[in-house]
Amino acid sequence: MSATAPITQDVLTIRRAPQTGKRNLIGLTRPQLAAALREIGTPERQVKMRVGQVWQWLYHWGVRDFAAMTNLAKDYRALLAEHFAIDLPQVVSRQVSADGTRKYLLRIAGGHEVETVYIPEENRGTLCVSSQVGCTLTCSFCHTGTQKLVRNLDAAEIVGQLMVARDDLGEWPVPGAPKDETRLVSNLVLMGMGEPLYNFENVRDAMQVVMDGEGLTLSRRRITLSTSGVVPEIARTAQEIGCLLAVSFHATTDAVRDKLVPINKRWNIRALLDALREYPRLSNSERITFEYVMLKGVNDSDDDARRLVRLIAGIPAKINLIPFNEWPGAPYERSDWARIEAFADIVHKAGYASPIRTPRGEDIMAACGQLKSETERARKSRAEIAAEVAGGAGH
Repeated sequence: MSATAPITQDVLTIRRAPQTGKRNLIGLTRPQLAAALREIGTPERQVKMRVGQVWQWLYHWGVRDFAAMTNLAKDYRALLAEHFAIDLPQVVSRQVSADGTRKYLLRIAGGHEVETVYIPEENRGTLCVSSQVGCTLTCSFCHTGTQKLVRNLDAAEIVGQLMVARDDLGEWPVPGAPKDETRLVSNLVLMGMGEPLYNFENVRDAMQVVMDGEGLTLSRRRITLSTSGVVPEIARTAQEIGCLLAVSFHATTDAVRDKLVPINKRWNIRALLDALREYPRLSNSERITFEYVMLKGVNDSDDDARRLVRLIAGIPAKINLIPFNEWPGAPYERSDWARIEAFADIVHKAGYASPIRTPRGEDIMAACGQLKSETERARKSRAEIAAEVAGGAGH
């Protein structure tokens, strides 16, 4: 991609009601929403119906005002407004890449920020969602990993990322308009900031909302959760979420993976592969995606390709080869294109799909492994500047 490719950036100011302490309805599962409606006095015989009505307003129509929920009695709407809120993350900025990729910087409770990326493609649109503020894993090739973990996102903040994207894309249906089956956000990947399986309950609840057939309606086969290898939660993911699984693999020996993906020191390649062999059966998924970032002179040899094929033997799998997306101060370089193609050819001849992922959104630091909140980038820059000034004062 040309370094001079045009970038557009909008700074969006969204009016948002001050925090009132009311419970946010976004992100509640159906059972949680039912319990919340009971707590405000909804008669038991009406609870199921009221859940369905509120759910459709929130997640099918995208309504943010209780007064607009016109099939509810006026006094019931007032009761909802008295006790509940409909809160989404606040859009701080939106950047649009030359290739159409959109990156949103979102502010959540506590003033923290996360990034969400929308990637348009010819036949689909994929939203890359964050699950934590920062990350606890410190993978050495990943820019996000240089930002320390601040906290987990709650289910509302995870679901809210999808709703914000649909707002921006104008994807909510219009009452009375002809039905449009086009889905601009057709796929969701939990591949943004954070390790989803270190925030399991919130991710699970959020996906139950997203997968519900009467609202946002993304099927489990349209959702991919990416983990670096939190082995004890993999079977639980199969049973309680059942979405597609991707694993950040990136190396074919424990010695190299220990450096690239430090969680490997806790659950090594053998332990991870043992858990992965069971996933397709437990989740009724077709195959597992192995993500493999191509690092020049580190993990990109023919021997690595052959080892990879031997390691995953017997696992229904696809290998996503990811050209390393460079970031300021990165300790690695992207493998040469000829080397990536030679690696892919070995994997392909062994019978595995081995697509080379086209880097998207590099010009706005939205590509895989590049996400990091703007405030963290700025804070690091200021710290570096201060260090330089202090160092210069000693001469």
